[in-house]
Amino acid sequence: MASPARTLSPADALDRIKAAVGPKGLIGDPADMTPHLVEQRGIYRGKAALVVRPASTAEIAQVVAICAEAGLAIVPQGGNTGLVGGGVPHEHGGEILLSLSRMNRIRAIDPLNDTIIVEAGCILANIQKAAAEADRLFPLSLAAEGTCQIGGNLSTNAGGVQVLRYGMARDLVLGLEVVLPDGRIWEGLSGLRKDNTGYDLKQLFLGAEGTLGVIAAAVLRLFPRPREVETVFCAIRDPQAAIELLARARAGIGDAVTAIELISDTALGMVLAHVPGTAHPLAARHPWCVLMEASGGDTGGALRRGLERVLAAALEDGLVADATIAASTQQARALWRLREAISEAQKPEGASIKHDVSVPVSAVPAFIAEATAACERALPGVRVVAFGHAGDGNIHFNLSQPKGADGPAFAADRDRFNRIVHDIVAGHGGSISAEHGIGRLKRAELAHYAPAVKIDLMRALKHTLDPQNIMNPGKVIP
Repeated sequence: MASPARTLSPADALDRIKAAVGPKGLIGDPADMTPHLVEQRGIYRGKAALVVRPASTAEIAQVVAICAEAGLAIVPQGGNTGLVGGGVPHEHGGEILLSLSRMNRIRAIDPLNDTIIVEAGCILANIQKAAAEADRLFPLSLAAEGTCQIGGNLSTNAGGVQVLRYGMARDLVLGLEVVLPDGRIWEGLSGLRKDNTGYDLKQLFLGAEGTLGVIAAAVLRLFPRPREVETVFCAIRDPQAAIELLARARAGIGDAVTAIELISDTALGMVLAHVPGTAHPLAARHPWCVLMEASGGDTGGALRRGLERVLAAALEDGLVADATIAASTQQARALWRLREAISEAQKPEGASIKHDVSVPVSAVPAFIAEATAACERALPGVRVVAFGHAGDGNIHFNLSQPKGADGPAFAADRDRFNRIVHDIVAGHGGSISAEHGIGRLKRAELAHYAPAVKIDLMRALKHTLDPQNIMNPGKVIP
């Protein structure tokens, strides 16, 4: 795309944007704007010339076209649940914040094709509910699903707890409707599984964090709704036992394994201390635990019996020290609460430095051991809060300040610990961002660890699609 001549002043552009979306599409009150301008962790606090809430793809296109004519930068935003600062504006206040919250319709659902067409502002939990009402499953599931929006999920290529079986967000998309940086609309809402007519364009925008265009709607894949779900909580010998248990479970019950979450006792102890209504499900505490889920069709109880055989053998061989299988949906929810509340429970313990990393599944135990030892050498008393998706190699390797330490001083040491942890990740052939994205937070780290050719290709794509650099500038690309 050639960069157009700028023929519109910023002031005139703002007036035209206001006319395009109408009073319902604007947020002008500073107090009402604030939630859109602050990143969830409070690391970034920006300003915006205007918060715009278009109600249709056509309105998005109008806004983007006006901004392109005036050279105004645009920050697309979903539910603002991101953790790397990708969805909030910069501090200079010259950007338009484009909230997709009014774009919240479920346009169509086709149970026989196992697809659902949704707008970008649909809350993830509402999509899950609509799928369930059609006797189908939309498997993307994460802690923020009650407030996050699907456009943000797709723009960041969200992961969640069921990646092991169903894949990342990009694996759940068949088609997209996207507003390009010049205001044109790419209408790619295809429900086809097979389409070999050239480049798979949707993949350009999935995980791009709004830097190449605005995702307006998507065709998502649905799956048969599980008839049997079994949830297991067990104490394990060590992280290596978790990886071996997963291999045994897959050998015993196949692809029915949907999740396996590794939880350190440090992480679990914070949940038990700070989250009301939680209780340890086993007779005694152990250094490491695993939360595993399996699901499938109506097997007449065969799934549970298969899990019991796997656990019995693991107990006999010393991989597992103790285990319980949820006897009801309520018990299963209580077990999942122990995992989902870890980030919440870490807050009362003071400042934290968080790492969303991935390594090959087989390397998870070595990574945890090496990174733990390195961080404890760097700062005696630091508390490693390791947990996450052992089945896909994504570990949330968080660090809590030493007890009694100065929180701001610890947080200010983020860069040093990032280098320690990320160097070990790189040594195992891993990634410095498994599911949260790059945003502003990890741009320098991406520049340090990514191959130069990758950065060159990303920059070339950005320049080709967005020559004015108006789409979420200063994010992702170093």
